[in-house]
Amino acid sequence: MQYKAHSPEDYISQVPEERRETLNKLRKTIKDNLPKGFEEGIQYGMIGYYVPHSIYPDGYHCTPELPLPFMSFASQKNSINLYHMGLYSKKDLYDWFVTEFPKHSKRKLDMGKSCIRFKKIEDIPFELIAELSTKMTVKEWIDIYEKAVKK
Repeated sequence: MQYKAHSPEDYISQVPEERRETLNKLRKTIKDNLPKGFEEGIQYGMIGYYVPHSIYPDGYHCTPELPLPFMSFASQKNSINLYHMGLYSKKDLYDWFVTEFPKHSKRKLDMGKSCIRFKKIEDIPFELIAELSTKMTVKEWIDIYEKAVKK
């Protein structure tokens, strides 16, 4: 589902009422734990966390006028999805997350390359997401990104 939001608050106000509290909690969990330097806003129709142009002027190589994306979440038709580019680009982080997930959830991990789908909102492992949010600094993300893009 795509929302035409101009701010994170606007986005959350448009989702079904029964998801708002969960999305607010997810937003707070991420904001409280992301290292300094990442900014929050709307990117690709979702609530996103990115490296601003003030830190990384080159922006995202596909669309340089956009800041470098890092993490986001969205309310989809059948799930709440969390996207974390660090999981996709750093095998150690991916392996850590896959190992830790069963310790925090009784559900099977439903995951794509950078996307984690939560079909039951009451089972979102907020403590694990908080820890995941702390695991990569802006500098580390830029370094990983540049190595991948400038091959």
